[in-house]
Amino acid sequence: MPLTTLPEQLVRTLRFTRGVPGRFVVSGGGETVLFLRGRTGDDPVTCLWALDVPSGRERLLADPVRLLGAGQFERRGRVGGIEAYAADAAAGVIAFALGGGLWKVDSGKGEPRRLPVVGPVTDPRPDPTGRRIAYLSHGALRVIEAEGAGDRPLARPPTFDVEFGVAAHTAATSLDDARGYWWSPDGSRLLFARTDCAAVQPWPTADPADGGDLTDLGTPPDRPDRPDRPDRVGAGDAAREVRRTALAGTPNPDVTLWLTGPTGLDSPPVQVSWDRLAHEYVVGAGWDAHGPWVLVQSRDQCTVRLLGIDPGDGRTAVLDEQRDAHWVHLVPGLPARTASSALLTHHDTSGTRHLARNGTPVTPKGLQLRAVLDIDGEDVLFTASDDPTETHLWSHSPKSGLRQVSSGPGVHSGARRGGTLVRITRDAERPGGRAEVLRMGRPAVTVLSYAERPVLDIHAEQLVLGPQALRARLHLPSWYRRGSGPLPVLVDSYGGAALQRVTAELDWRVLLSQWFAEQGFAVLTTDGRGTPGRGPAWEREVYGDLFGPVLDDQVTALHDAARRCPQLDLGRVAFRGWSFGGALAALAVLRRPDVFHAAVAGAGVADQRLYHAHWRERFLGHPDAHPERYDACDLLREAPRLTRPLLLVHGLADTNVPPANTLRLSAALKAAGRPHELLLLPGIGHQPIGTTVTRQFLERQVSFLRRHLGIEPATPRSDAGTPRPS
Repeated sequence: MPLTTLPEQLVRTLRFTRGVPGRFVVSGGGETVLFLRGRTGDDPVTCLWALDVPSGRERLLADPVRLLGAGQFERRGRVGGIEAYAADAAAGVIAFALGGGLWKVDSGKGEPRRLPVVGPVTDPRPDPTGRRIAYLSHGALRVIEAEGAGDRPLARPPTFDVEFGVAAHTAATSLDDARGYWWSPDGSRLLFARTDCAAVQPWPTADPADGGDLTDLGTPPDRPDRPDRPDRVGAGDAAREVRRTALAGTPNPDVTLWLTGPTGLDSPPVQVSWDRLAHEYVVGAGWDAHGPWVLVQSRDQCTVRLLGIDPGDGRTAVLDEQRDAHWVHLVPGLPARTASSALLTHHDTSGTRHLARNGTPVTPKGLQLRAVLDIDGEDVLFTASDDPTETHLWSHSPKSGLRQVSSGPGVHSGARRGGTLVRITRDAERPGGRAEVLRMGRPAVTVLSYAERPVLDIHAEQLVLGPQALRARLHLPSWYRRGSGPLPVLVDSYGGAALQRVTAELDWRVLLSQWFAEQGFAVLTTDGRGTPGRGPAWEREVYGDLFGPVLDDQVTALHDAARRCPQLDLGRVAFRGWSFGGALAALAVLRRPDVFHAAVAGAGVADQRLYHAHWRERFLGHPDAHPERYDACDLLREAPRLTRPLLLVHGLADTNVPPANTLRLSAALKAAGRPHELLLLPGIGHQPIGTTVTRQFLERQVSFLRRHLGIEPATPRSDAGTPRPS
């Protein structure tokens, strides 16, 4: 059946991620490139592939449907297939988890083999020599010989609160996922984390679909005669889930590091020692040719230390220290050491984040370092931006200096090893972008992408607005003709430190903004102060005040856009947002009802104490030391100010932002006698777009916005499935 609407396509393609090649690994010699990809643009099962660089031919290494049987997926509703994998240094031995088991395949020959291990299995990783595979199961760190013998625990948790091989905050410096254990280069030993969550306060999420009690989290009772009654869409099977993440101001997990003993994997482990009271966060670790190391951070995040670890007794020595009066930024891929032991870090000036070699910046003013991707001898491959809407690949070495490796508008990234570069370009052409494999003296090889073409075309222009040169994008309906009358405005921004919305990349969020435009809106998206890509000073504008500068920038951008585009009707302006953008949308109608006339606020943090300690304390400090900052950003305190229509939305299985935030905000509004609407999504996590409730969820928003902005109902169009006002 042909696609007719963008919401349907977002579900079928899982937000245009299906069929897109990703998670590239290049073999040590550069002759083989491994990657994950589905067979089609709507295939929910991700397979493991190998590209032979000399011939340019792809080969299927592991097909989950063939390995488990189609019936497994049909009976259990399995989707996802192989979500992650790891390989040895030569990319010859590959390990992955599937169906709760541990699988191993040789990239050059043979079929995948399920190894006899204790399951369920997560995070399997071969050692660099390919002799053994370590993995996690039931909180234990275990190892098995690559041929399938000798499965055994290396570290077993004494209680439910303890788990080995997990260190959540390393995600900040990792290029993929958080890591909790690291092999030595010769594969004889391991550095691993022990995480004890006994002191962490449980984090409940209540889902009425499974008997969860909403009233204990402060929601108003379900009364059909009230405009603030909860509407429930969808169904789920998640009841109360205990989160192992500390909320702001509460005790963190106790993370320690250990080394398997000097005589081998099975000898008694040695604890790594450092001042954990002063530096309680483990934000990175590794084991390179120069030895094991750990990156630790103070609770206030103003100090970060790189410690070298003595592999014999676990003692540490300070190799580098960074301090900042606000917070020390963490860069993916850093710190790192070159073959000659030169230390790579970042160096922040007021306006620029530089790549530094032994403390000396090697990149120019205005080029903002994003991430370090690879080190080949002394040559460093990294991403950086001189235009915040674009990210490019760069390389630097003492011999060759600095050079740009990518060209053309886009958000570029890549992977490199053994003289082979996988260059990924995400631009305005299609979701998911394209990947090319480049090797000296050989023609470029394109890695096929099966991502579907969107059913919508984009009708938008990028703008630079206001005295802050705010990057913005304005969408208009495809059917709109200038001079045909004013358009109501929908501000569709995120605004937070975790994400840019205005870039050269065509992603699902851009398409969704266009879909809203087709409903009869001019849609404006703006990246203001605090968003990534414009340097340290820009990021730190929100220190101590998460929302004030950000909301000011949204108002400035709106007014400047209306000055340039007179078809924007400033008498009918709404704000929709999700996550940080959800809190921002609610604040827009609470603080600036003179500008914003309605809002859809999804999954926002209403009480800043009800969010991750590491992330929230970065900007506001510890709530015991700075309670006034938390109070100033508390939406519950501002609830009595509501005078505009507000739709609150939250997925009740959200494990990122506790649903208690939205439920308590709704309760505060009710207590103040402020009518509002509340849409609860049972069984839905932090991102509802792409789930089975997508269409109903979006239609509910459009209905709410039309009703409160006085927009006529739309007449559906059959060509692109986008309605036009009748």
